[in-house]
Amino acid sequence: MTRSVFKVGFIIILVVGFAAYGLYKSKDFLGGPKIIIESPVNGQTVSNSYLEIKGAAKNVSLLYLNGRQIFTDRNGVFKENLLLARGYNIIEVSAKDKFNREIRLKREVVLK
Repeated sequence: MTRSVFKVGFIIILVVGFAAYGLYKSKDFLGGPKIIIESPVNGQTVSNSYLEIKGAAKNVSLLYLNGRQIFTDRNGVFKENLLLARGYNIIEVSAKDKFNREIRLKREVVLK
């Protein structure tokens, strides 16, 4: 009797442990795509019309800068150059994951 209770308890602990580990490992996957734009800062004023957009993306299948597809390196880092128009510019980085979940980030930049 005691031995069977011990076995059932051990199996329950093992199953709960595997389930918790699986949820922990899949949290990024289940959370959808993520984008971090390191530069430029929102509202930044620049004097050079040639601007480098830098950032990172996680859990993405497709990544776009102002509607044009861009790519990341193995670590999810992207660097793209963009030619700004004089005055107010809106820069949009968007991403989709393989389940078609989408995220969009915008930065507003002013070229003097």
